[in-house]
Amino acid sequence: MSAKDNGPGYSSSTPQEQDDGSANSCCVMALVFISYLVAACTLPFSLFYIIKVVQEYERAVIFRMGRLLPGPAKGPGVFFILPCIDSFTTVDLRTVSFDVPPQEILSKDSVTIAVDAVVYFRVMNPTISITNVEHYKHSTELLAQTTLRNILGTKSLGEILSDREQISHSIQSILDEATDPWGVKVERVEVKDVKLPVQLQRAMAAEAEASREARAKVIAAEGERNASRALKEAADVIAESPSALQLRYLQTLSAISAEKNSTIIFPLPIEMMAQWTK
Repeated sequence: MSAKDNGPGYSSSTPQEQDDGSANSCCVMALVFISYLVAACTLPFSLFYIIKVVQEYERAVIFRMGRLLPGPAKGPGVFFILPCIDSFTTVDLRTVSFDVPPQEILSKDSVTIAVDAVVYFRVMNPTISITNVEHYKHSTELLAQTTLRNILGTKSLGEILSDREQISHSIQSILDEATDPWGVKVERVEVKDVKLPVQLQRAMAAEAEASREARAKVIAAEGERNASRALKEAADVIAESPSALQLRYLQTLSAISAEKNSTIIFPLPIEMMAQWTK
């Protein structure tokens, strides 16, 4: 018969376990009484051990005889512990940052690159960060390294170089979900640098230079085409009025004479040249 069938008053623990729990409770109560007695007998020297202070940005998680005390973490300010039976761990609640070492990553298009990042996180629940994981900061660092490799391994080189913000948001959401049972909140992830192989850098530089030269040639060709159209239109206008050609000839002569040249050019009348052509 299961415990559910025996009614709400039924306890699944055996009589031996109940006796052990009662014995432990009695032992803890006796040790607490002795600890109070020792603290009272050694006053005021025991105050140096009993009174503890944590800063505004810190919290203290207290354990008594290896068991977590009920209630939230202590702090900020002054709190008391019992000598010999109490121990505590201080947790910093400020935002902490760490650098993810450069990770050798093979991108989706089979390019080997080295990527590093920086992660910002803080502790949301001090009690869980102590009881649910050992060294929450070190665990978060290792998880950030593996997540960075896994995410970037599914991206091509072009996506890694152009979509850094989206990649950072993806890594941040995955880390935040994974560290939530640890009482840790990942606030921000930034991809710092992407290091490419030297041969690939040279190839990309050559490709960019060739692209710039091609654009320059296209722009020059368009300029020549526009200039030729303008010359054609000017020639049509001059052809309609013979005096306009004479005026243009005089303007050119004025521009040449302004350069202090030793050669003097005397223009011939256009009408005389027209007679010769006839």
